[in-house]
Amino acid sequence: MSAVANEEQIASIVKVLNDVNRPLKERFRALFTLRNLGGPAAIEGISRCFSDSSALLKHELAYCLGQMQDKSAIPTLNSILCDEKQEPMVRHEAGEALGAIGSSESLDILEKYSTSETVEVAETCQLAVQRIKWLLDEQKKSVIDASYKENPYCSHDPTPATKDKNVTELREILLDESLPLFERYRAMFALRNKGDDTSVQALADGLMCKSALFRHEIAFVLGQIQSPACIAQLIKQLKLKDENEMVRHECAEALGSIAYDECREILEEYLKDSVQVVKESCEVALDMCEYENSPEFQYADGLVKLES
Repeated sequence: MSAVANEEQIASIVKVLNDVNRPLKERFRALFTLRNLGGPAAIEGISRCFSDSSALLKHELAYCLGQMQDKSAIPTLNSILCDEKQEPMVRHEAGEALGAIGSSESLDILEKYSTSETVEVAETCQLAVQRIKWLLDEQKKSVIDASYKENPYCSHDPTPATKDKNVTELREILLDESLPLFERYRAMFALRNKGDDTSVQALADGLMCKSALFRHEIAFVLGQIQSPACIAQLIKQLKLKDENEMVRHECAEALGSIAYDECREILEEYLKDSVQVVKESCEVALDMCEYENSPEFQYADGLVKLES
C-alpha cells in the first residue's frame, strides 16, 4: 500500500484494528499500516482502540503512537499513563511514547509518574524525562539526532546510543546495576547498533539483570537484531513462569523476529500459556515467523516491528 491513502481506505483499516472479532495478527497488521500512514485519522483510529481487552495490543498502540512522533497523540497517551486501571505494561509504553515524542509539555506528567509505585512505570518515566531534557539542550539534542541517523532500525529509542566505546566497555556499563538506567540503556543501544555476535552475547547477559523494564528492553533489541546467537537465552526467559510477563512477551516476539525452526517450535508450545499476554505474543510472533520465512511480502508496507 502506498504511504498515501484516502479517508475511505484509512477508515477501512481502522475498522480492522478495532474489530475484536478479527484475529490479533490481522489487527496488528492494521495497526502498523496506520503507523506508517500517519495523520489525524490514523491517530484517532489508534487512540480509539485503547478500550480493548488485550494488553498486548494496547501496549503496541502506545508504542506506535510514540514512533509516529505526532504531538496530537499526547492527550491520549497522557490519559493512558494516568489510568491505573490499565495494565502496567500499557502505562509503561504510554510513558515511553511521550518520551519518544519529546515535547516539553509532557515533562510535568512524566515527572509526576517518575515516583509511581509501579516500578516499570516509574523507571520508564524517569528515562522519558531525561530524554526530553536532552532534547531541550541543543548540544545534547545533537547527540540524539546523530544517534537516530546511525540507528540501522530507524526507531526512536528511549536514550541515544553511547559512542566511542568497544564491546567490552559497553558490556561493563550494561551490566553495572549501580549506574543510572539512562547510561546502561545508552550502552544497550550502542551494542544493538554494532549487532555482531559478541555484542549480541553481551546483550543477552543483560537478561539476568534485576530490572524487569531493563530485561524487557534487552529482549526487544535482540528482536531488532534478529541474530540466532541469542535464541537459547530468549527461550530460557520465555520458559520461566515466574518471569515478568513484559519480559516473557518481549522474548516471544524476539523469537518471532529471528524466525528459526527452533523459535517456531517453542512459540507453538507456548500458544496455550496461562498468561494472556504471553499467549497472544506467541500468536503474533508465529505470524512474524511466517513473514520472515516467506518469499512474498504478506504484511502491508513496514509491518515488521521496529518496539515497548
